[in-house]
Amino acid sequence: MKEQEADKAAQLKLEVTQDPVRKITKYILVITALIFIWYIIADRHAPWSDQARVQTYVIPIVPQVSGRVTEVLVKQDQVVTAGDILFRIDPSDYELAVENAEAALELAGQEIGAGMASVVTAQAQLVVAETNVEHVKAQSARVFEMEQKNVLSHSDGDKARAAIKASKAGVISAEANLDKAKQSLGKEGNANPRIRSAMAKLKKAQLDLSRTVVIAPSKGGITNLQIDIGFYAKAGAAAMTFIEGDNAWVQVNLRENNLANLAIGNSVEIALDVNPGTIYQGTISSIGFAVDTSSTSAVGGLATVESKTGWLRDAQRFPVMITFDDDSTKGKRRLGGQADVQIYTGDNWFVNSLGWAWIRVLSILSYVY
Repeated sequence: MKEQEADKAAQLKLEVTQDPVRKITKYILVITALIFIWYIIADRHAPWSDQARVQTYVIPIVPQVSGRVTEVLVKQDQVVTAGDILFRIDPSDYELAVENAEAALELAGQEIGAGMASVVTAQAQLVVAETNVEHVKAQSARVFEMEQKNVLSHSDGDKARAAIKASKAGVISAEANLDKAKQSLGKEGNANPRIRSAMAKLKKAQLDLSRTVVIAPSKGGITNLQIDIGFYAKAGAAAMTFIEGDNAWVQVNLRENNLANLAIGNSVEIALDVNPGTIYQGTISSIGFAVDTSSTSAVGGLATVESKTGWLRDAQRFPVMITFDDDSTKGKRRLGGQADVQIYTGDNWFVNSLGWAWIRVLSILSYVY
């Protein structure tokens, strides 16, 4: 009997050890424990996140002059390069402004020429006045000599002295006229204020004329196109949106407990949803140190406090910027595109290996969503 019971116990033990459900359960528990341990460690040393999106510069295309649109040379979602013409504004008014400014500049030159003639005339009058003083002095000297010999009366001497004073006053008047002419003329050449003013107005008119042709600032794409031929474009009002194509980055919003070991320069692997199965290399370029948590309303109002329930509060996230290491993603950088990122903060081969495998699994899984 004892032998039979022992055989049954051994057989039962064998059946237990060979039970596939127990084996699978055990494996699942071991894998779950390993994943949990890896998650705790990786959260600090090799953080992963799917809260990542591709970002680039968004530039409103704003005309700097107003006018009727005469030609639109782009279409919605068209790719353009730097210097490509986007649209044209009717240049008629601005061409007329250039003509008026050119005429004003020519008129200013003529006025300067007339002013130069006035200065020359005033200088000549000063020379005449100075010569007249010398002549009057010479004539008066003879009168004074004859007066002393009583050949001429004192009345004649007074007249001579008055003539000298009058001639000197003429010199002063001529000097004043010359100074007035010079002040009216101003500086010579292009330094003259009237010339400078006329030239500035001409440059402004030419600049406004050039702005009737709106061009692409760099390589990129056009979206949100809102104009067509006949539309009246207003200076300062956006007509379309330009998406810059040469510079793109990934913004990932990480929880606070992911940031402890992060540093600028850490290597990153990026899986873009637009291209499943491919991993791109990147580098952390900046780590956000501030977010807006204010719940204060407008001045004069009261602050609104958001009430939350639950055992655990929501984790605060901070933006981390990641730049691509090369240009292999060009053509796949769509603004707002989703991505998964795996960050490596150290040289721990075990944690990094799991992160390496995890990001590639996620990249492959992106085929199905």
